[in-house]
Amino acid sequence: MAQSTTRPPPTARTAPPHRFDIRVYYEDTDMGGIVYHANYLKFIERARSDWVREMGIDQRAMKEKDGLIFAVRRIEGDYLLAARFDERLEVLTRIGEVTGARLVLLQDVVRGAETIFSATVTIVCVTDTGHPARLPANIRLILH
Repeated sequence: MAQSTTRPPPTARTAPPHRFDIRVYYEDTDMGGIVYHANYLKFIERARSDWVREMGIDQRAMKEKDGLIFAVRRIEGDYLLAARFDERLEVLTRIGEVTGARLVLLQDVVRGAETIFSATVTIVCVTDTGHPARLPANIRLILH
């Protein structure tokens, strides 16, 4: 009897990284034409917002229905190489860890095969009054 080689469908954890394209504009750079360090945080924020939307999570509905919003609790970043004016970059986002109270994302800004910035981002939920809250169960299901 032949064994089945069917694999389960990918989950958010096993899916390939989310990809988000960036073009470096003049406004992103310093006087030397190198991307200003704070702009990497903007790049990865845009990629996270796009990733959340593609995961099927409606942040506006989450706020209106549950009174919850996502907030960045911690970012640990490593600047590895310089990016320059007019380069095309890509932000890769993947899940590192999901618990009842937090989501850890691993994000890399790459230029071709080179990683130029790498970040570990911890996301939590807070109420509209700023108090900590658990990640909603339906979102934890999507992320597992």
